[in-house]
Amino acid sequence: MSALTEILTDAHLTYPQRMINLAKYAENSENGIHVSEETQWFIDREIVFDMGEGSSPYRPRYVVPDYDKFMRQGSAFLMLEPPKDIWEAVSNLLVIYHHIPSVVGTPVYIGHLDRLLEPFVTDEEEARKAIRMLLVHVDRTISDSFCHANLGPYDTKAGRIILELSAEMERPVPNMSLIYNANTPDDFALRAIGTGLVTSKPSFVNDDMYGKDWDRYAVVSCYNALPLGGGGYTLGRLNLKKLAEASRGREDLLGNMLPRAVAAQCEQMDKRITYMVEDAKFFEHSFLNDEGLIARDRFVGMFGLVGLAECVNLSLDLTKKEERFGHGETANAFAEELLTRIHTQVKAYRPKYGGPYCLHGQVGISTDLGITPNVRVPVGEEPPLPRHLAVTARMQRYFDGGVGELFPFDDTAKRNPRAILDIIKGAFAQDMRYLSYYSSDADVIRVTGYMVKRSDIERYDSGKSVLGNSTVLGSGATKGLRVFERKVRSSGDGR
Repeated sequence: MSALTEILTDAHLTYPQRMINLAKYAENSENGIHVSEETQWFIDREIVFDMGEGSSPYRPRYVVPDYDKFMRQGSAFLMLEPPKDIWEAVSNLLVIYHHIPSVVGTPVYIGHLDRLLEPFVTDEEEARKAIRMLLVHVDRTISDSFCHANLGPYDTKAGRIILELSAEMERPVPNMSLIYNANTPDDFALRAIGTGLVTSKPSFVNDDMYGKDWDRYAVVSCYNALPLGGGGYTLGRLNLKKLAEASRGREDLLGNMLPRAVAAQCEQMDKRITYMVEDAKFFEHSFLNDEGLIARDRFVGMFGLVGLAECVNLSLDLTKKEERFGHGETANAFAEELLTRIHTQVKAYRPKYGGPYCLHGQVGISTDLGITPNVRVPVGEEPPLPRHLAVTARMQRYFDGGVGELFPFDDTAKRNPRAILDIIKGAFAQDMRYLSYYSSDADVIRVTGYMVKRSDIERYDSGKSVLGNSTVLGSGATKGLRVFERKVRSSGDGR
């Protein structure tokens, strides 16, 4: 059976999902990207991977429009005036969402929602109806938890309404992050934690860290930090586990294979970006660019990586748990040496378009087996929580393009949300960038960076269609990444 026929006859796929897959099939029918033999060697061995973006990239992977500007000026192309009330605000947002490109065909960022809607909250009951309609519409039409909304850092009426509705609805879309800093009141943060323990969102963002990396930024897709009014051109993925397997020991990895692999991924990303700008001419054809909602100089390439833990353990031949990554100091120090070398080489590279690449901790893909996402400690080897937080913060500091860790808690957390807030504050004081949490008995769970409902996965695995595109990915990832085997913490474990 041909690949085209498989798409057309797959009973799992809804009509929109089939259209997305057909578009990918067409995009991959020609290869517009030509790389050196050296780079192709790493691609053929799956050490370097283009994340399935397509062989003729015609749009950036992640587009992060300046929705604040859109709300102020409206849109000539979309024939929309600036909104005057909450219903017009919601309507305008729902219109523009359908015109935002991305690698998944739907927007990966739907705005800093509380900031966008707060000026229009004059009657809270009316606002609640309008915001519920917005959230329902996004969940049912975008239907992909790579779609991401931002809240905070300030306490707002709109923010509280969004948190309350998210807890009531228990839906995985949109994904959500709370931008957290010293201006975030404890009361608002505790409300967010209460919602998160029901529906796995919002995650907490260390604004002090990302504010140093970017002048204006948003958290999009899984937990990607990108310039507002721009986005991410492309995301390459360096598989450090496979790189270690292809190396002849520690010295060969450091002195030979690692710098060659980093150079190969940088080249592949550069070629993809150049094709997008020069051949596909994305910016010449985009009303978002014409109206100042995005700008080419605010797009960056994203250098992603996975499998740090396996790379360290294989390269140092570590078998005892107390010596392995996340536990032994020799292992953790070697991990930092790897990250420092990668960071230095990536930041020194100058692509044809965009500034230096940002470093991104990739969340894994549904077909990964025995490969731990980004710089996380492998499932089943988690150290006690204080040590886990410390080693995570130590590794996350390199990743200006986003990285995340997640912790399931037992039901004691629901009775003591302040303990979770104390854990978050302590982690951020150690420079952890991003922390997610959820209740171990919740139906909505975070797979890696995106979210799914357990009940939807069960439905999909039984052969039935499901609304959410990310459920399809989550079905494989929950097995390969051992999502349901994560160590469950108690709210008292942070002491």
